[in-house]
Amino acid sequence: MRALISGGCGFIGHHVVNHFLKNTDCDIIVIDKLSYASSGFDRLRDIDCYDDKRVLKLTADFSRTLEPGIIKEIQSVDYILHLGAETHVDNSIKDPEPFVNSNVVGTMHMLNFARTVKDLKMFIMFSTDEVYGPAPEGVNFKEIDRYNSANPYAASKAGAEQLSLAYANTYKVPVIVTNTMNCYGQRCGIEKFIPMTMRKIWLGEEVIIHANKDLTKAGSRFYIHARNIAAALLFLMENGKFRESYNIVGEKEVDNLQLAQMIADILGKPLHYKMVDFHSSRPGHDLRYGLDGTKLKTMGFKYPKTFEESFVENVEWHFKKENMRWLNL
Repeated sequence: MRALISGGCGFIGHHVVNHFLKNTDCDIIVIDKLSYASSGFDRLRDIDCYDDKRVLKLTADFSRTLEPGIIKEIQSVDYILHLGAETHVDNSIKDPEPFVNSNVVGTMHMLNFARTVKDLKMFIMFSTDEVYGPAPEGVNFKEIDRYNSANPYAASKAGAEQLSLAYANTYKVPVIVTNTMNCYGQRCGIEKFIPMTMRKIWLGEEVIIHANKDLTKAGSRFYIHARNIAAALLFLMENGKFRESYNIVGEKEVDNLQLAQMIADILGKPLHYKMVDFHSSRPGHDLRYGLDGTKLKTMGFKYPKTFEESFVENVEWHFKKENMRWLNL
């Protein structure tokens, strides 16, 4: 069995590589363009798989047509997990073009490649909760609810989803789509909220908490550990149905002030914070997202660890001496 993972050097991608190595006998092909988000091959080195004979690593930019030499190396695969993407909302607001090129055009190139793979078992289009836009209090969107993308990143992922489903219908590519909520875990990019907050609390700096207009309620997310996402993807490879979407949802909604306080409590440090109405002044940033995870749960999937277990483990891991470099400490 061979699985091709695009973006396999990235944060979520390397967790998927690690999970598959530990829980399957798959050989893995990683393609990654090694942008700033990849940290080179450092994440693969850190999980001791850089020299693993089961892992083939190739540098390729799928936002461009894949070169014949790359195709020759990757053409014999059973599964394609298309995780590679531009993901930073702030960057998409500053300049949408790289996001359209990577997430829409790049997905087209991966789908065109998938059409050439004989007996391909599954193409997983990995997407985000943000395609559904902001969720009012108490509302959690179900699979294939209407799109309401509020920023260029979300719109580019919505386009990638629709293109994938169109290829499933038109060319019979065995596509499934996953929508995932805010992810955290070991070796996450420092620009993301949780690692950024860990670093600021450790250094005694002020943490900015995005809030509503009255500065009375912090923004919230259903945070999920990357390991749990990897487990869900493996479950769907075995149980997913083509041309269907699946929400991979964090088990518990936590607002960002609660989250920052949890980090401070684990570290035994005071929390210095400021509530900011960032969303009114910066359209495209949403106060709350929400997905309904009933479908996957009904199918029998259970997360390996609870939110609390994973979160405490994640914070403590980052402050071991050998791991603090991932927080630029």
